[in-house]
Amino acid sequence: MLMLGNLCQNARKIRRMSTVTMNISLTDDLKAFVDARIKARGFSSASEYMRDLVRRDEERASEERFNRLIEEGMESPLLPPEFDIGEHLAARSKQRRAQHT
Repeated sequence: MLMLGNLCQNARKIRRMSTVTMNISLTDDLKAFVDARIKARGFSSASEYMRDLVRRDEERASEERFNRLIEEGMESPLLPPEFDIGEHLAARSKQRRAQHT
């Protein structure tokens, strides 16, 4: 039932999206390339092909932002440099043994 709810929610979101028209200028070679890609990949129009390209670029940009955030997190010092996980775990284990005896 949850999946059906998500599908309905996504359908409502899609209906609310408005479209705008953009015009682009291409060289003859680029136009021929676009036409060939439309045919090879089964797009019904140049607009559909361009929307697909923009969506893919949007996904890549999102992935790049995510990867930058991961890198920033990995580079940020969460613990002091002198912190030793082995010593920390050994001390915790020793404390637990002491509590149970």
